[in-house]
Amino acid sequence: MRLEEIEAGQILEGIAPDQAVRVIASEHAGADSRSVVFRRADNSIGDRLVSREDEPNIRHAEQGRPWSFSAAGEAFLLATEAYRINMAYLFDPMMAVHTSDVEPLPHQITAVYETLLPKQPLRYILADDPGAGKTIMAGLFIQELIMRADARRVLIIAPGSLVDQWQDELKEKFGLAFRIFSREMEEQSLTGDAFLENDLLIARLDQLSRNDDLIDKLKASSWDLVVFDEAHKLSASWYGQELKATKRFRLGQIMGEVTRNLLLMTATPHNGKEEDFQLFLSLLDQDRFFGKFRNGTQPVDVSDVMRRMVKEDLVRFDGTPLFPKRQAITVSYSLSDEEEALYKEVTRYVVEEMNKADRLEGQRKGRVGFALTGLQRRLASSPEAIFQSLKRRKHRLEERLEEERRQGTRGVLAETLMPSSLPEDLYDAEDELSAEEYEEAEERVVDQMTASRTLRELQAEIATLTALVERARHVAQSEKDRKWDELSRLLQNTPEMRDEHGELKKLIVFTEHKDTLNYLVTRIAGVLGGTDKVVAIHGGVRRDDRRTIQGLFRQDKRVRVLVATDAAGEGVNLQNANLMVNYDLPWNPNRLEQRFGRIHRIGQQQTCFLYNLLAKDTREGDVFGVLLKKLENQGEALDGRVFDVLGAVVDERSLRDLLIDSIRYAEDPQRRLELQQRREDLFNPERWREAIAKNALKPA
Repeated sequence: MRLEEIEAGQILEGIAPDQAVRVIASEHAGADSRSVVFRRADNSIGDRLVSREDEPNIRHAEQGRPWSFSAAGEAFLLATEAYRINMAYLFDPMMAVHTSDVEPLPHQITAVYETLLPKQPLRYILADDPGAGKTIMAGLFIQELIMRADARRVLIIAPGSLVDQWQDELKEKFGLAFRIFSREMEEQSLTGDAFLENDLLIARLDQLSRNDDLIDKLKASSWDLVVFDEAHKLSASWYGQELKATKRFRLGQIMGEVTRNLLLMTATPHNGKEEDFQLFLSLLDQDRFFGKFRNGTQPVDVSDVMRRMVKEDLVRFDGTPLFPKRQAITVSYSLSDEEEALYKEVTRYVVEEMNKADRLEGQRKGRVGFALTGLQRRLASSPEAIFQSLKRRKHRLEERLEEERRQGTRGVLAETLMPSSLPEDLYDAEDELSAEEYEEAEERVVDQMTASRTLRELQAEIATLTALVERARHVAQSEKDRKWDELSRLLQNTPEMRDEHGELKKLIVFTEHKDTLNYLVTRIAGVLGGTDKVVAIHGGVRRDDRRTIQGLFRQDKRVRVLVATDAAGEGVNLQNANLMVNYDLPWNPNRLEQRFGRIHRIGQQQTCFLYNLLAKDTREGDVFGVLLKKLENQGEALDGRVFDVLGAVVDERSLRDLLIDSIRYAEDPQRRLELQQRREDLFNPERWREAIAKNALKPA
């Protein structure tokens, strides 16, 4: 065969040694040579440069006789032995368990062998509690499918911070060699499509969802199994009759169309809004869960497409509880006189600016509201956080004023330009962005979005900020921080925080802001007597460094305290600690559950304690005080199960709106009564019991 006759689709001999190959691509590479990309019989891809000297050896593959019995007997014996091993699952129905380096628990075995494997093709949500070992279940399921020849091409899509963990666990526990998709892999692929050339892949969620070129390649791909980890990030919402779907949600829809089996894994499938939950379920079956859920209608029974096991129901083989008890403790404190004065002045500024923002329209109104809300949350976080935030905001607005003056602006100020990559609803950005991107975006918005529409209004706002910065500076430098005093007291005087030798046990402190994190690292190190006893993780810490820090906290006896933002709130296993402090209470109720899940995991042997610091007599404190009291009361009555359903009982948007309204209208007697009733309705104990029955997929 002449070189010019070699074309894609041909099956040829003489290209690769001792076998016929199918040509994928053939390109001219000079007068006497041709570049050929081909697929071998084992489906691997190869390429070579073919020259004129090779022409005598290249020919179309002959059909031959299918049953010639001319093969070597030793090779035939080897093939039959391989086939026998491949069919071993027929004789051992739990082959993956016995060939993996895991000791699965009862709930993991029932998930794989009683729930997932019988459902073919699979469309399912695995929604067991945080720390129940969903990665182990997925690994067993993948291993079983591969051994049964039911799956060859598997794609796992996870948040960027978890891909290395997935790769390590699948290799160490199951011997599965998954590769992590990267730009380098894409560039080095022979066909230009790494999805075509790799059968076992792990990919970063945002890397795929935000790249149109990769989306197009995924649309043309085909998979036997696609697994989404932290699948609650595939979010969508209804705004009136309009569907607002994130890029992640669109990715979920696309992957559902190109895979035979789809497995969604999340510990928080329900955000408290039934219509959002129905949208999430539409990723499994668009026909069954089509359209907007109507209030007042009966929620659809989802027991056939979702399994949720709560921690209190999980047991070992001997019937003993798998997880120890968990207890939430509210640590209330009163602000000092200086702190109270600062709180009132900053809150007055926030409320006034929110009232000004009501005059704005469109995206600007929402972003100004988000900025002011962020400022209020920093006020509740620490004197250092509000001081730094006010200082940055004043500096940015002063720069803006100078820029407007240079441009000769006299009328209405133009809207502050923000990155176009930000979602329209910034409150949903936590689901849209990575932890690092979200922290950076939040800081930019808080620092520079303003409701001022004219130079005069902007000047007046800067004058207000100047006075607030000085008051905040005075409070921060006075070191009279009642919140810190409570944490210091906990560290030094709480018996549950000490081991039998009087040493401080391992402790995790969660905060929402990097300024507070840096402040706490310094002060905790002072109490413990050394910077080597405290480590920290925030969104700006690189993945490799994050893993190193987690390793230090787990293994280094000198390191006693980990201070973290919610960048450490997903996929982190820290069950070597049983103590946690919420220095800042998150406005997203799911965050409480996710944070507690970092220590309340399989392998935890001790009762877990969660200390929530709460400032009394503040507007946010009034709301959180009721929530935490209900948590404690219902936790005792319902044996700790309240954390399993917190996100389902307390709707994130309803809690946020209640907090904002409590800040804005606390001085209006009529609105105060209305807010009190909304608090009681939102935290109604009956809702806890109904949600527990529903989430456990059991009758009430």
